[in-house]
Amino acid sequence: MPSYSLNINSKSYVVDVPEGTSLLWVLREHLGLTGTKYSCGIAQCGTCTIHIDGKPSKACVVPINGVANGERIKTIEGLSEKGDHPVQKAWVEEQVPQCGYCQSGQIMQAVALLEQNPKPSREEIKSFMNPVMCRCGTYMRILKAIERASESSTL
Repeated sequence: MPSYSLNINSKSYVVDVPEGTSLLWVLREHLGLTGTKYSCGIAQCGTCTIHIDGKPSKACVVPINGVANGERIKTIEGLSEKGDHPVQKAWVEEQVPQCGYCQSGQIMQAVALLEQNPKPSREEIKSFMNPVMCRCGTYMRILKAIERASESSTL
């Protein structure tokens, strides 16, 4: 079985998994980073959104051999040690979660948006967040939380 070196949340990992294993399963099953969720498995819902070199990516369709070349991977666990990233705080303040299943994907997508565009318009938020589905339909709270986070001076 091949070995792969990974840079996840600014830490180095080596995993021995079959070529083509999905990054999602490496994160969850081999490294215990279970904040990234599995839902559809075909990159349609966005629940498994992580960052690869600062860009939102769906971990369920990223093969391990595609990210073992020094790419910087960030999961929800890597946003902040205490869960106090401005987007996470805004999520709590706006009472976004209901079932909470999509939240790590939603938060990772929102962070990517605000890193690219610190003051997005409502339309820019809606467009950028479109790839991540929420079964509970908390889209207005998600929108408000992103607007609140964009007002933070600590982004």
